[in-house]
Amino acid sequence: MTPDQTTAFTISTNPATGDKLGRVPLNRMEDVGPAIERIRAAQKQWALTPIHKRTRHLRKMQRHLASHADEFAKRIAADNGKTYKDAFATEIFAAILGIDYYIKHSHRVLQDRQIRGSGWFGLYKKHRIQHVPWGVVGIISPWNYPLQIPFTEILMALVAGNGVLFKMATETLQVGQLINAIITAGEFPKDLFIQVNLPGRQAGDAFLESGIDKLFFTGSVPVGKYLMKKAAETLTPVSLELGGNDPMIVCADAIVKRAVRGAIWAAYQNAGQSCGGVERIYVQHAIYETFLQQFKNQLTQLQVGPGLDASSDMGAMTTLNQVTTVEEHITDALNRGAELLCETANPAGSDHFLPGRAFINVNHSMRIMQEESFGPVVGIMPFDSEEEAIHLANDSNLGLTASVWTKNRKRASRIASQLEAGTITINDHLMTHGIANLPWGGFKQSGLGRTHGEMGLEEMTQPRLIVSDFTPVSTMPWWLPMREVVYQRLVGASMIWGGTWKVKWFGFKKILRGSS
Repeated sequence: MTPDQTTAFTISTNPATGDKLGRVPLNRMEDVGPAIERIRAAQKQWALTPIHKRTRHLRKMQRHLASHADEFAKRIAADNGKTYKDAFATEIFAAILGIDYYIKHSHRVLQDRQIRGSGWFGLYKKHRIQHVPWGVVGIISPWNYPLQIPFTEILMALVAGNGVLFKMATETLQVGQLINAIITAGEFPKDLFIQVNLPGRQAGDAFLESGIDKLFFTGSVPVGKYLMKKAAETLTPVSLELGGNDPMIVCADAIVKRAVRGAIWAAYQNAGQSCGGVERIYVQHAIYETFLQQFKNQLTQLQVGPGLDASSDMGAMTTLNQVTTVEEHITDALNRGAELLCETANPAGSDHFLPGRAFINVNHSMRIMQEESFGPVVGIMPFDSEEEAIHLANDSNLGLTASVWTKNRKRASRIASQLEAGTITINDHLMTHGIANLPWGGFKQSGLGRTHGEMGLEEMTQPRLIVSDFTPVSTMPWWLPMREVVYQRLVGASMIWGGTWKVKWFGFKKILRGSS
């Protein structure tokens, strides 16, 4: 949308350095309705486009993204504060692989599917399910993975035949401009994709009040609840991914070195700003001290610094609000008896930098063990039995991901099957979001619905059942008026499922005679 001369702008800055990166026009709520109408007009023709032709546009996007991978990774790092290596591995490369999956598998998932008839009423009928695009899909995305999270949903929406109204997080609008460029490279029909810049909750209100057909939101639990309540006014379907407070269970027979390295990765990657990252670690008593020593040795080696610095392992926090939340959680833990196990060095300069920290002597009265900290901090607790570990892991109102670390496959499966989370990994953590064919979503207040893979593509459509009957008769026996003999035969048919052979025998007699 082209702003007029009175339009305000949002200024983007690098959280690590404070450098200004650019400005993006600020839209008004009244811009959303006309944008939806333009998308809807374009989408009607797009929905008639065969899937194999839609995927050609995805391939063009993939080539553009791959050709500018290093440049884009560094632009993400500047806008978000993460390291450019992190941006490449978890966003750029994951997006390239994701495009490949949807090009190769969308037709199989979205093509019409035949359903075999079942029961007497379906004997002479043919059934098929069609996947019908919703129309205009609204996507509201967060700032922690500003390219990969929305881009995957945009891919799924477009290849499924929808148009997209997109709102990028205000904190990472320069990545939103990258997404615009990638979509442009895909040469999609004009107005099929439109991005707007509106403040947080205003966007949700405007999207839902202006008539989008489905909303995909990734963000906080309070905002997700608000949007769900708002969507109920118009019965607009929503898909919500609302974060996690994810546990890691380390059994006594785990490979300690691998578990420690996995914990460091999953807890401090992206400065801990990962909804599927580790925030709570439970270690069996037999290896607890060994785990702590190795954890301390590993964590203190991490280098915290600007995301564009090649020596940085962990970058800056994206927002000062999130810095405040993390510090509040730490203060609460210390006041309740927690002890600092270890921390990284922290560079001087921007207030957006936090050291990576780990705490012991923690318990579930503390906010770092009960709430999503969304920063570079973990609590580590010992446990005795599997039952205790499972209870502690499930003691949360969130349930996005969890992990189990053990060499015993039966134990791993037994524990994993009792954890209340949408994704359980064994001897790994925080990688499934980047695997395009795996569904993503959580239990409890971690959200509703699934994105990614086959389930994600199905969320982008609504099923339409078509039932065909080509039997060459003028009427069916049960049509009105129903004769008594037909009724008696139907009663007899139901008796076949009776509990005794006597009941079944009477049922057969009714079918044959049509009377008692």
